[in-house]
Amino acid sequence: MKKLKENVVSELKSLNWKNFLMLFLAGCINACGVTLFLAPVRLYDSGISGTSMLLSQITPEYLSLSVFLIVLNIPLFLYGLKKQGLAFTIYSIFAVAVYSLGAWLITDVLPIDVSFASPFAEQDLLLCAVFGGLISGVGSGLTIRFGGAIDGIEVMAVMFAKKIGISVGTFVMIYNVILYVICGIVLGSWILPLYSIVTYFAALKTVDFVVEGFDRSKEAMIITEKPEAVSNALIEAFESGTTLINAKGGYSNLDKTVIYFVVNRFQISKMRKVIHNADPRAYVTISEVADVFKAIK
Repeated sequence: MKKLKENVVSELKSLNWKNFLMLFLAGCINACGVTLFLAPVRLYDSGISGTSMLLSQITPEYLSLSVFLIVLNIPLFLYGLKKQGLAFTIYSIFAVAVYSLGAWLITDVLPIDVSFASPFAEQDLLLCAVFGGLISGVGSGLTIRFGGAIDGIEVMAVMFAKKIGISVGTFVMIYNVILYVICGIVLGSWILPLYSIVTYFAALKTVDFVVEGFDRSKEAMIITEKPEAVSNALIEAFESGTTLINAKGGYSNLDKTVIYFVVNRFQISKMRKVIHNADPRAYVTISEVADVFKAIK
């Protein structure tokens, strides 16, 4: 009991007002993307947000999008509290509350007519799908980047994907495919659900860019028999550290060293020349890095 109390206090102390500020912005952005571009032309967001949009269209008027966002999302976040932690849950509920409030203000309070067409793209489905996806993707990405989630389906994916033997991304995709199929059946048309898939992929790529950055770093694994020469050359050329890992050749049985080095994409060509000059026989592999940071508060 004492340990639980200490964990709760620690989680509460970790809450940051800057995160709340950015989550407030994320909720507002998400509300704009959905209510100004998607909902007016009956396109659908992904996850619980898309489910809420569909339910708000087929139920009485007083059960609005804002109501379903709260009713469907918050129980899922509370259900995932133990696994995701208190700070994540508080951040997520705050983001959803702002999203819900923003959607209500735009549709019911502000003098903006979103009853039959987008105020910006009118009834152009492609423009609405692309820009709705981009804008809501920015909101979702900011929420993830600052410690929360704006859609409860992501929490369910983390909790249940491994149990049924699939990845988190596959779980979310299956949910969305089922959602869009149901939308097609309810509407009696497949045009809007198909355009909603465009929205989904636009949002998905935007989330990646917001969370991981537009310019991803690259990691180089350099297998060499001249580790000191290669490492010193890299450090001198880039003024950046290297990590040396002892290894052994599986075929030759010779001792080798793997040098781990991180650069940006503009430095790859220079890195190749530096390595070649230090050890022409070095073997190099390059792959993407999602994020680079120092674990210092």
